[in-house]
Amino acid sequence: MLTISRCLAPLVLSLITLGSPLLTHAEAPQVQTQVPGYYRQMVGDFEVTSLYDGQIMLDAKLLRNTTPAQVQKRLAQNFRANPTPTAVIAYLVNTGGKLVLVDAGAAKLFGPTMGQVLANLKASGYDPHAIDAVLITHMHGDHVGGLLAPDGQAAFPKATVYVAKADADYWLNPDIAAKAPAQAQGFFKMAQSSTAPYVKAGTLKIFEGPAEILPGVRPVDERGHTPGHTGYLFESKGQKLLIWGDVVHNAAVQFPHPKVTIEFDVDQATAQATRLKLLSWTAKDKLLVAGAHLPFPGVGHVRPDGRGQFTWVPLDFAPLKP
Repeated sequence: MLTISRCLAPLVLSLITLGSPLLTHAEAPQVQTQVPGYYRQMVGDFEVTSLYDGQIMLDAKLLRNTTPAQVQKRLAQNFRANPTPTAVIAYLVNTGGKLVLVDAGAAKLFGPTMGQVLANLKASGYDPHAIDAVLITHMHGDHVGGLLAPDGQAAFPKATVYVAKADADYWLNPDIAAKAPAQAQGFFKMAQSSTAPYVKAGTLKIFEGPAEILPGVRPVDERGHTPGHTGYLFESKGQKLLIWGDVVHNAAVQFPHPKVTIEFDVDQATAQATRLKLLSWTAKDKLLVAGAHLPFPGVGHVRPDGRGQFTWVPLDFAPLKP
């Protein structure tokens, strides 16, 4: 046996040196694409699908009522850099009777890293032409841009688009738009252009107050980020989900420091008060929450950590229960 081993050794060395195909791995090109951006879960009898629109890089300089040191500390603790990649997410709720989309993404209003809602909606098995209602949390471009298809027509031609009166009165008012600062003019134009086909068709519905707007769906007043910023509380068989829009933009900073606001908040003080109220409520009631700018798929719970601080606890990936 020892003699055989000594004879085989030079052969093995030669094969390694020559790169024998018997001893090397086959090369394969990298795919370099991601899976379709959707994720499903059940809330009672409602099927909820998170739809990834893409990501935007948010500079921490946009945050207000904080310090660079405080921001950097929280970003580092969460293995985040500045600017921070921030998801943009819409949500499709199949109630069994209606297909309800909450927000529509940005389309191409903010560049090539966003605008994937339509593609991911189709990948998830749904047809945009089948959507019955689109509930808008507020009329910023990354929430209403996707109302338009690439050809400039309504992306959801069958749908009624619901917008809170306070937001419509602000963003769709030409007098307010004309008096807005130059850097804000684009936001008004985005809101007006994106909703124009629905206004023309008479399918833009303005609502006011907390009354149920669809079976199992109630609006929640979240004013501050915009004048009519609205969340939507879905309830089925005693289970609830609050889709809260833009209550949090930077999860690493604003959960532990909820008094931190962002430059985009139209009313900084009210936005801060709203965030504190919502975080306290959702934490106390252990309410399931979904956000437009939380880490995808954007659904989880808020945990109180004492001293006015909170932590985001995302749901685990799991199969749908039969």
